[in-house]
Amino acid sequence: MFLFIQAAHAAETAGAASLFGQILLPVAFFAIFYFLVIRPQSKRTKEHRAMVSALTVGSEIIFAGGLMGRIKAIEGDYAVVSLNN
Repeated sequence: MFLFIQAAHAAETAGAASLFGQILLPVAFFAIFYFLVIRPQSKRTKEHRAMVSALTVGSEIIFAGGLMGRIKAIEGDYAVVSLNN
């Protein structure tokens, strides 16, 4: 008789404790997601936007592919770049 697993009976839990646990886990996941993903990305976006708005005619730029150039004109959202300085 002792070799068989005895039936387990779950203890009754307090309703407030389980509600607190159910709310705490998603809030903790959101906080971790916010500080590891959302906040750093928004900081990078803000820095990039400030850098792009500071560009003027004559600024030297380097493209992601490694090409270097100088801005010759700014036309709206586009810039005319000379690659052979």
